[in-house]
Amino acid sequence: QVAFAANYPFATIEPNIGIVPVPVERLPVIAKLVHTTKIVPATVRFVDIAGLVKGAATGEGLGNKFLAHIREVDLICNVMRTFADPDVVHVAGEIDAQRDKEIVEAELILADLQTLDKQVEPRVVADKEVKARLEVVIRLKEELNKGNSAHTIVVEEREKELIKDLHLLTMKPVLYVENVSEMDLSSKSKAASLKTDKVIISAKIESELAGLPESEQKEYLKSLGLEKSGLERLIQKAYQKLNLISFLTGGELEARAWTIPL
Repeated sequence: QVAFAANYPFATIEPNIGIVPVPVERLPVIAKLVHTTKIVPATVRFVDIAGLVKGAATGEGLGNKFLAHIREVDLICNVMRTFADPDVVHVAGEIDAQRDKEIVEAELILADLQTLDKQVEPRVVADKEVKARLEVVIRLKEELNKGNSAHTIVVEEREKELIKDLHLLTMKPVLYVENVSEMDLSSKSKAASLKTDKVIISAKIESELAGLPESEQKEYLKSLGLEKSGLERLIQKAYQKLNLISFLTGGELEARAWTIPL
């Protein structure tokens, strides 16, 4: 089923979910070696929600509903638009990727502060674990109010376990996805390839690629000066951010890739 797309804000209300295979060049080779025709790749589940606007943490633009969807993911892909097109409306009126990035980050911090404000200090703090958790919560509130994200504040595994039940949005790793024009795709992709937290794509090019037979996709990418599609690069960077790798197995029944932590 093709997800609905439109040139105006909040065309997406309910999340669009896409499950895509993780590209592993060695998997067909293993299948050939073990004489099987069945190949089972690992998959990544992408959840596409509408963009957050200023005031999302207090419900603006159905923000509370969208924030609830974000709590369920392992990695946040913050998609920022940099291309100009009079036919594609921007909710803020003008294109400013840095402003959009800061709005999303601020709204996630505000949502986390709301979560932390609900934490009631116990009358008696005798238990060491309870005391340690309270200290982390207090520190988080102080730092979040300064504009810092939780993942930069809580870095020790023991402290992460203490607040795991809070499901803080800013504890999640973030991957920045810049949606550029077709003209900027090749040059910006090369510059971003060295960064671990950024991917450059052109949604228009990705749409055109999806409409081509697989045999023609490589040639099309080559004509653009690219080796891999934006989706492939996004999956690879997502794996890096989540510290995941593919473990490969092969037998007469199938050649399969399994997702395991690094």
